[in-house]
Amino acid sequence: MLKVTIWQYVQTLPRRFKPKRAVFALALIALCGALVASRPPTVLEQVLASGTLTAISRNGPTTYYEGPHGATGFEYVLLQGFADYLGVELDIVEQESLAKMLTMIEREQGHLAAAGLAITPQRAARVNFSSPYLQVTQQLLYRRGNPKPESLADLAEGDLLVIAGSSHVERLEQLKAEHPELVWREQSSLEMIDLMEMVHRGEIDYAVVDSNAYQINAKIFPKAQVAFDLGEPESLGWAFARRADTSLYDKAQQYLAEIEQNGSLAALASEFFEHTDPVSTGGALLFTQRLENRLPQWQAMIQQVAEETGLSWQLLAAMSYQESHWNPKARSHTGVRGLMMLTRTTAREVGIDDRLDPEQSMRGGAIYFKGLHDRLPERIAEPDRTLLALAAYNVGMSHLEDARILTQRHGGDPDKWQDVEKNLPLLAKRKHYRTLAHGYARGWEPVQYVNNILQFRDIIAWHDQQERRRLAMADNHSLPDNSDTPPDAEPKLPTTSVM
Repeated sequence: MLKVTIWQYVQTLPRRFKPKRAVFALALIALCGALVASRPPTVLEQVLASGTLTAISRNGPTTYYEGPHGATGFEYVLLQGFADYLGVELDIVEQESLAKMLTMIEREQGHLAAAGLAITPQRAARVNFSSPYLQVTQQLLYRRGNPKPESLADLAEGDLLVIAGSSHVERLEQLKAEHPELVWREQSSLEMIDLMEMVHRGEIDYAVVDSNAYQINAKIFPKAQVAFDLGEPESLGWAFARRADTSLYDKAQQYLAEIEQNGSLAALASEFFEHTDPVSTGGALLFTQRLENRLPQWQAMIQQVAEETGLSWQLLAAMSYQESHWNPKARSHTGVRGLMMLTRTTAREVGIDDRLDPEQSMRGGAIYFKGLHDRLPERIAEPDRTLLALAAYNVGMSHLEDARILTQRHGGDPDKWQDVEKNLPLLAKRKHYRTLAHGYARGWEPVQYVNNILQFRDIIAWHDQQERRRLAMADNHSLPDNSDTPPDAEPKLPTTSVM
């Protein structure tokens, strides 16, 4: 059978019937458009036409939450990358229940579900999972100081709590076939960080959490320790409706394959789930080295900006170290850049054109911090005013206000840092953040942030005093022997005045 193209067929017609190629192209496009219009649009075409990708997720530490520079979280950044890949906006529909989330996808009430969903046989029978983008291991936790269980048989007399509707329940049900004595309790409206705290405080004996959640929160609840893994690692994936039209699913597969191949997926997982303490012994040594090698090139500029804004230059220097380690080209996955790690939005607000310009970044960060400082109620005195402003610089003013509300609820003084810092970590607990306007926040981070900056600032101030003393002594040595100019007194480690 002879196969010819439409254009080849047209060329066999008499000359008077032959259209010009340009005219023919336009007609062909119109014909194709009519053919497309004659069939229902694919899911991908619907997404592109509407300009919105709708994802079902839940507010929490491993998924998405409001950060100081806008929405963030591992799942959020992954989803936003996919939306950008498609050239559309991202819309997140929140659903607390994992079971209801899967039902919504089955009913096509969202384009996909992304909430750290483990790919299990029971779930895979209901929805179409993407290729895995992360692997986690279910881990059994116990309280340090208590006998460490070595096997499931050791849990017989203990209180084991898991999240209702989770893949942890599925795993325990599988294990119960071999260990009939295994019993547990299920509770909804819990986050894995809640389970870790309950084990840490001794409120329950055991819990099951995912390894990525454990990595994030291990330093907050050090008494919650891993006893053993519950089986092999399991894969996480996005859930799509099981349907013949796989156009959006195929595009997601393509996106996930590309970010895995170029390394950005691994970098994202590392940034969210692998943490180091910046003021550990190694961190302190690194800070000392950079104090000698990096700070001198920025010190005069920092002092000038501090004078312009009425701030302590040592405080600004400590903030810029905490933000960027005095690296003017620093950047994070959220798009913040420069010495003071400014977003594009913040840079515009403070009149900064180039975030990578060290002086502009420092001035922009100082102006932004001063604005937060001035926005706090006038009744708040120093040093609490500056300490609260530092926390807002890290976690955002909205989350700071949520923490102040919690502080007041719990009988504390919302104007005192000492009281607010006790309540900030509660922003990571579901039973608290669900009652607040701005949801989940990594509330322990602003506490660490403020404490780190105070330590860095005091060391910078001490180092500056020592340097000035050394220079003064050198000048004194250059004076005649009969000079009665006394050397500087021994410097004292600076106090906690911050402004």
